[in-house]
Amino acid sequence: MTGNPLVTESPALALPPGYYLGADMLAQDRRAVLARGWQLVAHASDLGGAGDHVVTTVADVPVLVVRGDDGRLRAFANVCRHRGGPLALGNGRGARMLHCRYHGWIYGLDGCLKRAPEMQDAAGFDARGIRLPALAVEEWLGLVFVNVAGEPVPFAELVAGIAERIAPADFAPMRHVHSRHYDVACNWKLYVENYVEGYHLPYVHPGLTQALDYRSYFTESARWHSLQHSPVAADGAAYGAGHAWYWYLYPNTMLNLMPGRLQANRVLPLAPDRCRVEFHYYYLPDREAQARIAADLAFTDRVQQEDGAICEQVQRGLASGFYEPGRLCPRHEQAVAHFHRLLLADYAREPEVHA
Repeated sequence: MTGNPLVTESPALALPPGYYLGADMLAQDRRAVLARGWQLVAHASDLGGAGDHVVTTVADVPVLVVRGDDGRLRAFANVCRHRGGPLALGNGRGARMLHCRYHGWIYGLDGCLKRAPEMQDAAGFDARGIRLPALAVEEWLGLVFVNVAGEPVPFAELVAGIAERIAPADFAPMRHVHSRHYDVACNWKLYVENYVEGYHLPYVHPGLTQALDYRSYFTESARWHSLQHSPVAADGAAYGAGHAWYWYLYPNTMLNLMPGRLQANRVLPLAPDRCRVEFHYYYLPDREAQARIAADLAFTDRVQQEDGAICEQVQRGLASGFYEPGRLCPRHEQAVAHFHRLLLADYAREPEVHA
């Protein structure tokens, strides 16, 4: 990973406010960015056995991920080939088949149609040629990602170098402890920008600034992801001594790795000025760590409340009519510029950007 030379070699500016406003811009984000990117949808422990399945949405596409009898993970559009009914309404374990909840068509765990009730009189109907639309799915370090694009960026490029950097840490042995979400009155991109820079830490997060070594807080960027990292202070709040890794994976996934803990986030747009941030907490099995886990959850909640409050204030500023793009800080906002370059490259493939 390297720094971002564009920040220092040319006057890097923030994006104009139009990129954070309006239904047209949100539609462009969903079509040009989110529908093309890899998105975190589950932990492998949610899909441990045959028939275990997870239901989610990726860029407005209903998605079903299931573990097959052969041990393979498969992802499908959760859309029956008959009249669009759902194959599953929620997460589950041990399903032997996938049943459409609308008219009862039955698919195998491999997505192939097995039975279509009362279709024997349909001329030329052949169930053998019908299967659920398949989507790209990858399992990596115990995390499961899906891409709904026809020709996605190779997943290996998205995560290149991360496993080697954090070794011997592995997310697979960790166990899910807690999930929650936060609805924030800001554009989803604004939340991402806030995440990928540590410039605001001393002013918004006094507790987190004490837990981390801000003097040794560094930012790096690669092709499809960026990283912020810092040593954790010996008395670093709930985390314990070690190193903090904050990985951002384009377009909307964050992986926060602390000693013995992974916090996995996904940012989802709800409206032009509103987003939802999913938080999933995974910890290494340790019965003696319950008090530390409780303290970590409370500490993270406080940090997120601080982030949400400032992002909502910034959204109001962007919509005020009095904002013009400002210069970015070379040391602390290089990952913001990196995020903007990726966005603009995706927008360039779509001619209808309204910014």
